[in-house]
Amino acid sequence: MTRPGERPLRPRPLFAGLMSGTSMDGVDAVVVAFDGDSPPQVLAHVQLAIPATLGTELRALNVPGDNELHRAALAANGVARWYAQALAAVLDRAGCMASEVAAVGAHGQTVRHRPGEFDATGYTTQLLNAALLAELSGIDVVADLRSRDVAAGGQGAPLVPAFHARCFRQPERAVAVLNLGGIANLTLLPPLGDGTTPVRGFDCGPANVLSDLWHRRHHPKGPGFDRDGAWAASGRVDAVWLTELLKEPFFALAPPKSTGRDLFNDNWVDRRLMNAPAVPRDVAATLLELTATTAMQALVRELPEAQELLVCGGGAFNAHLMRRLQTLAGPDIKVSSTAPAGMPPDQVEAVAFAWLALSFTRRQPGNLPAVTGAAGPRVLGALYPAA
Repeated sequence: MTRPGERPLRPRPLFAGLMSGTSMDGVDAVVVAFDGDSPPQVLAHVQLAIPATLGTELRALNVPGDNELHRAALAANGVARWYAQALAAVLDRAGCMASEVAAVGAHGQTVRHRPGEFDATGYTTQLLNAALLAELSGIDVVADLRSRDVAAGGQGAPLVPAFHARCFRQPERAVAVLNLGGIANLTLLPPLGDGTTPVRGFDCGPANVLSDLWHRRHHPKGPGFDRDGAWAASGRVDAVWLTELLKEPFFALAPPKSTGRDLFNDNWVDRRLMNAPAVPRDVAATLLELTATTAMQALVRELPEAQELLVCGGGAFNAHLMRRLQTLAGPDIKVSSTAPAGMPPDQVEAVAFAWLALSFTRRQPGNLPAVTGAAGPRVLGALYPAA
């Protein structure tokens, strides 16, 4: 029992997670307690929008430009300060001090993702001055969580399937988890009773990234995304143009595979606009249909026995996209957000990166070689101590 004036005992250990994805619209910050095999306990969750000037610069840094090294270093400082604000806010909401948090898993902002290209290894780049974040927050920072997997010959992405398996795998039925951030990634979870089939996962195509950029072009004073997919829902899918978009070679690649804004960006859309519908809302409708179609085609191809599709990420709040997923899935696959399974869809990735920080502190592998293609399990991340 807590005596008057005493702070209540908190579950241990506490970890924080910071995730800003390919959509580049905000960062999710969480404080989480992990207790053995029990479900993670989220003490608090905060979303903090990206500062407008930082978002503009980060999007610009996704393509070659002048003075990139200097601009990237300043942007990494900006990401650290933005993250520090989110971390302070979530600690305040959780009612805990920095000293109570063992470490924070911080993703950083991806501006290049080219594993396996140019040489045998390639690279992945997430901008974040993790040393500055440790200095500002007073918490140990575990960052650069993808590079070790890439060094081992892997894709460095997706990293969340191991966490999905911990939280969402079912005893007797196959389940898939679809994360709809900027890019869509799919996790394939065989039943727990299946001791021979590994957990797999891969990026399956664009999620919000193309729809968001198209929406910003035509609604520059709007929120930066198509709320509930209302604009796309008002348009008509152009079946001929959709067929052309589906010819993108990435969709036909066998896993392991990953992608990002290096491929799916303004130029990808612009090169295909010659044959696009003349009405902007029909383009929006077709781009959303591309997301739903590529995800469902990948699911049916790779896990045809799936009985349930759990959706997380920002796309889970797009009502029209969720309807399209269910329609394409048919009656044999139930489509829902991860909320009924125990975790709100906008918390999943941030909690996953808190879990990756926990795994690092225990020197436990955070990757799944069957997912990324790495040579073996690896401890992921680099530590930036607070003191």
